[in-house]
Amino acid sequence: MVFGRGKKAKKDQAAEPGDTLETAEAVAAESTGREATGPFDVSEIESTNGYVDLGALLIAPREGLQLRLEVEEATQRVVAVTMDLEGSSLQLQAFAAPRSEGLWDEIREQIGQSVGSQGGQVEEVPGAFGTELVAKLPAGTGDGAGGYRVARFIGVDGPRWFLRGVLGGEAAIDRDAAANLESLFRQIVVVRGESPMPPRDLLQLRLPKDSTPQPPQGAPEFEQPERGPEITQIG
Repeated sequence: MVFGRGKKAKKDQAAEPGDTLETAEAVAAESTGREATGPFDVSEIESTNGYVDLGALLIAPREGLQLRLEVEEATQRVVAVTMDLEGSSLQLQAFAAPRSEGLWDEIREQIGQSVGSQGGQVEEVPGAFGTELVAKLPAGTGDGAGGYRVARFIGVDGPRWFLRGVLGGEAAIDRDAAANLESLFRQIVVVRGESPMPPRDLLQLRLPKDSTPQPPQGAPEFEQPERGPEITQIG
């Protein structure tokens, strides 16, 4: 795989994760809760080597994975990264959160209100990461008939951050089809930073820095940034 747009990650960021991910797995075997299963805080891993560095998010590469950065039209800032794999997608956003409490319970309620205002429906269901939302959103079909699309919202509260994922495509309706994206979600590392930030502020995402002319084997491909879907905006 290759990086697009002429910008590539550092060699050590795009290589296959080795000792770092093995260390994370070793920690998981000895711990419980989020610290055991991921996603992880950067303080919970020994090294960032082997990850694709997107600023607030470190992503483990995988064969066939494509990464798509989504840009807010008004500000031109990167507001989300979408992982495309095997015909399904997982959009990721990381937010600052209070030190003493999580955001997911409140955010689920707001997502439900947003979907309802668009004529859609939501259902809370248990999932691999705790309570999830399955949303059915109105969507037209090619022949002009009415229809709907399904999205699965998953959320994880970490230390002073909140990570949200939105599964689309087959992964939204078929748990087996979602397995590989869920596995990648578990391997994500969040870099919160030490600067004070209001709760719900987006943590900064960016393209990988210090590109190399030829990315190593296993690096995910980047597509042209595009405007992100408004349904996933919060805060």
